[in-house]
Amino acid sequence: MRHLAILGSTGSVGVNTLDVVARHRDRFRVVALTAHRQLDLLFRQCVEFAPRYAVIGGAQDAEQLQSRLRAQGSATTVLHGEAALQQVAALPEVDTVMAAIVGIAGLRASFAAVQAGKRVLLANKEALVTAGPVFMQAVRSHGATLLPIDSEHNAVFQALPRSFAGDLAASGVRRIVLTASGGPFRGVPLERLRNVTPDQACAHPNWVMGRKISVDSATMMNKGLEVIEASWLFNANEAQIKVVIHPESVIHSLVEYVDGSLIAQLGNPDMRTPIAFALGFPERIDAGVDGLDLAALSQLNFSAPDTARFPCLDLARGALRAGGSAPAVLNAANEVAVAAFLASQLRFDRIPELIEHTLAGVAVVPLGGIEDVFAADASARACAQEWLARNAAVVLEQPVRVSA
Repeated sequence: MRHLAILGSTGSVGVNTLDVVARHRDRFRVVALTAHRQLDLLFRQCVEFAPRYAVIGGAQDAEQLQSRLRAQGSATTVLHGEAALQQVAALPEVDTVMAAIVGIAGLRASFAAVQAGKRVLLANKEALVTAGPVFMQAVRSHGATLLPIDSEHNAVFQALPRSFAGDLAASGVRRIVLTASGGPFRGVPLERLRNVTPDQACAHPNWVMGRKISVDSATMMNKGLEVIEASWLFNANEAQIKVVIHPESVIHSLVEYVDGSLIAQLGNPDMRTPIAFALGFPERIDAGVDGLDLAALSQLNFSAPDTARFPCLDLARGALRAGGSAPAVLNAANEVAVAAFLASQLRFDRIPELIEHTLAGVAVVPLGGIEDVFAADASARACAQEWLARNAAVVLEQPVRVSA
């Protein structure tokens, strides 16, 4: 029996995690669930899974949630705020933490789970993107176990030798190949991208995801962040990580060996597969996902990313090479840009421009701890907001059809 804390239980990864847990109630006990402000969904989850603790962002929401749960006869204790997130991530009775809070907002709680030596199922890619060297040192120092949830990194983990201990060359690995769908605009003429709307950018052709990560997929910043994440997860340098466009999203990633072999992990595009793999590891458990019908696949396509269409990928690679605080600056600038785009304050095609300006405007410094990460994040957000103040207030032109 594994005892779980699910950080970000109302997001897409959290909801899918609970779907898998519900199929294996004899194997998993939910100790804590957390959400930022989706009170109604968190209430329903608490009623169904009866966690010992629930955490929500604000005091008023916490009071309301506690009152509603008491009326149901629930014994769940409701907490609120950042300190409570860290508290439930480090509970002695919790052995496994699903870290699924989106953005740098999830860093402190994910770090608390690592410092407590937990088995951490990492869906919060920003933890490694912004704080890679500090985070991985804490994993080693505190004896934590880190299992990747991103479908691409989970696929790499499955394709690596089980004996892999952080040295690609010693495992006979030449490089890692991350696949990318290319998002909804991979075939759209570049001049049309200025008129992309938030709803269009969030309409991913293959995956059901939150709005922020859907925009990241459309710009391919998600793949840039995944390159940085992969470098820390698998101790790989930037040159050892290749990205290919694979529109069908059937091959989730590959590992290329020195003998020329490529080993791939395939499956239907459903986040329950990597979640179930990590929850059950080293065993395999049912995810509720249909098997892949190979006979029904007409073809699988691959192409190199077009950096003119997807400049965010090169920006991320540059931040990885720069090291130190550069990835944290990149991530902060991207979060500001995506939020502005979703609020219709910034054109889609200007997202990379804001990020590039911020990377040039904020000095790169070494990271000695996570407080250095938050300092870099704050500086980057200030720089990005200053750029927005001069360049935002964009009135979008009449949207045009952007399908390929």
